[in-house]
Amino acid sequence: MLDRSAKGVFVIAPTPFLPDGALDLASTDRMTDAFLAAGASGMTILGVMGEAPKLTEAESLAFVDRVLKRVAGRVPVVVGASAPGFAQMKAIARGSMDLGAAGIMVSPTPGLKGDEAVVSYIAQAVDVVNAPFVLQDYPQLTGITMTAPMIARMAQDARVVMLKAEDWPGLDKLTAVRRLEAEGKMPRLSILGGVGGQFLPEELSRGADGIMTGYAFPEMLVNVCKLMWAGQRDAAQDLFDLHLPLIRTEVQPGLGLAIRKYVLVKRGIIAHATLRAPGPKLSAETAAEVDYLLARLSRVQPLAAAA
Repeated sequence: MLDRSAKGVFVIAPTPFLPDGALDLASTDRMTDAFLAAGASGMTILGVMGEAPKLTEAESLAFVDRVLKRVAGRVPVVVGASAPGFAQMKAIARGSMDLGAAGIMVSPTPGLKGDEAVVSYIAQAVDVVNAPFVLQDYPQLTGITMTAPMIARMAQDARVVMLKAEDWPGLDKLTAVRRLEAEGKMPRLSILGGVGGQFLPEELSRGADGIMTGYAFPEMLVNVCKLMWAGQRDAAQDLFDLHLPLIRTEVQPGLGLAIRKYVLVKRGIIAHATLRAPGPKLSAETAAEVDYLLARLSRVQPLAAAA
């Protein structure tokens, strides 16, 4: 089970599809193997990047089952269960935990008004899930702002074990949470950054325990974490900077997942770049720009070469 000591790189996995939109389970196996080989400390599935709202409940649980069987207990797997209603959330959470998931990730539902409504919603969600709980703080998507004192209140429930910190700008909030912990005003949470990996070195220096993101080169994220924890900040930053152009390209709103899947196909990790409809398709010009960045990266990072 996931607990508050969790650290490292939790790779957010896309959901691979065949060209007709069906689940691509062969690519799911290959992708899981690739992320484990890259040094992932954990995996996260059915998040925003996993196109979860486009899957039926049966498809969601079939995908969870396939990943968990491939992982075979080697690393914890977190399953996203954010949903408009608690019935759907409970079904995905219970089904996933029964299959062997390590924890469940939920963000506040859009439209909540005021701090008390948000805190109350998360308390109810924790009860519904009744499993190790990852609180996703992603106001750019939800429109919900959670302050450090609000997070401290939510963390009093021992089932809340991890904060996925994705506010932007959010580094000062991360520091504020760690300060409240140091002052004894809240229990220590595992904190993993996000936001596409854009601020990994800074998040680690502010006290994050790692990162949870879907950048298509998790090997880099793993190595940056190792260098930072070894006190080699300059080396970590140098490695990270090589990838910044592609990271910037990947995090474009509305287009990022299409780019990530395109890169994963180029790397031979999944077979098809299909997004389930509705979803964007890359223009020839955008694909050419991504190809250019991959070619540049491959000159200094052999792992960037296309399969």
